[in-house]
Amino acid sequence: MFEFDQYLGFLAFLTILTIGFWLMIFLLTFVVPYWLIGNLREMAKERKEAKRAQLEE
Repeated sequence: MFEFDQYLGFLAFLTILTIGFWLMIFLLTFVVPYWLIGNLREMAKERKEAKRAQLEE
C-alpha cells in the first residue's frame, strides 16, 4: 500500500491544498471587498473635497 514517506507527502499535499483553498475563500470574501469599499470611499471623499474647493473659489 503506502510507505510512511508517501503517507507524509500525501498529508503535506492535502495540508497545502486546504490552506490554499481557505486562503482564497478568505481573500475573496473579506480582503477584496474591504479594499474595494475603502477605495470607493476615498474616491468619494476626494470628489467632495474637489467640489467644495471649486465652490469656494
